[in-house]
Amino acid sequence: MTDQARVDGVHMRSAMEEAAAARCRTSPNPWVGAVVVADGEVVGAGATSPPGGSHAEVVALAAAGGEARGATLYATLEPCCHTGRTGPCTTAILEAGVGRVVVGIVDPDPEVAGRGLTVLEEAGLDVEVGVEADAIAAQLEPYLHHRRTGRPYVVLKLAATLDGRIAAPDGTSAWITGAEARIDVHRLRAESNAVCVGAGTVRADDPELTVRDWPGAGDAGAHDPRRIVLGVVPEGARVRPAVAHDGSLDDLLDDLGADGVLQLLIEGGADVAGRFHRAGLVDRYVVYLAPAILGGDDGRPLFAGPGGPTMADLRRGRFAAVTALGGDLRLDLVLDG
Repeated sequence: MTDQARVDGVHMRSAMEEAAAARCRTSPNPWVGAVVVADGEVVGAGATSPPGGSHAEVVALAAAGGEARGATLYATLEPCCHTGRTGPCTTAILEAGVGRVVVGIVDPDPEVAGRGLTVLEEAGLDVEVGVEADAIAAQLEPYLHHRRTGRPYVVLKLAATLDGRIAAPDGTSAWITGAEARIDVHRLRAESNAVCVGAGTVRADDPELTVRDWPGAGDAGAHDPRRIVLGVVPEGARVRPAVAHDGSLDDLLDDLGADGVLQLLIEGGADVAGRFHRAGLVDRYVVYLAPAILGGDDGRPLFAGPGGPTMADLRRGRFAAVTALGGDLRLDLVLDG
């Protein structure tokens, strides 16, 4: 690795940190970070503003001011070159007099898709693409999935004992995991545009499905996801206001994708989890595993309904992340294929 490549990696990771801080406020726009570097020093940094506000590149260039002339701009995602709610970022870059642009990944949005890079290159700028590409693709996975498929990225969240039970035989489940894991669930909700549960879970647990325990929640309800119930929403349920859905799961994903939902969180119960799993609609499984055992076969399992009949039907994958949360573990699983 050259010295320049090492320097580029350092500054792109700084841009990723800016993006991470904006994760819960930009949707349906991607959470992008940018930094401006002149003479080896960061002179401007920023992230995508809420919809209608400036994109990350413009925020960083504004912070840099006149020091942006001749500087290097690092952006996690390809700068846009079209007019939407805001003007083209490529125009702002050229007007600022930036000399070099380093981009993490190409934007698959049909409005961009390499055109932003072409505009900059044709204007004579030095453009490099692919710095920290894998890490940025992981950071922007819901956005990239939505742009490529037209559907939201589906995350299935489950909380279980070590022996794989999500509730006791009498149906009680509060609480399997500890406070740190529950706060992380609220953060996961804040990262999602919509959360889906079955009507049975609403009747049994009467959940609110808010982000109230997440420290970044801010104003009441500001980051709460859209709530969707598969079936009838009972009168007086705390999940209200909620949307009732009685069609197919495919129709649900198509409708949400068309409405700009980038990430859908499935929270249960076991029947809903089983339906999404068997249909092959889950993109990531997030299992909060507690160091606790119910010790029998009569507790509620992670999935209801028929599973694979033989070991040949076993679905394998990889642990994308394993995170300790207090006494619990968060396991992020992505299946092969």
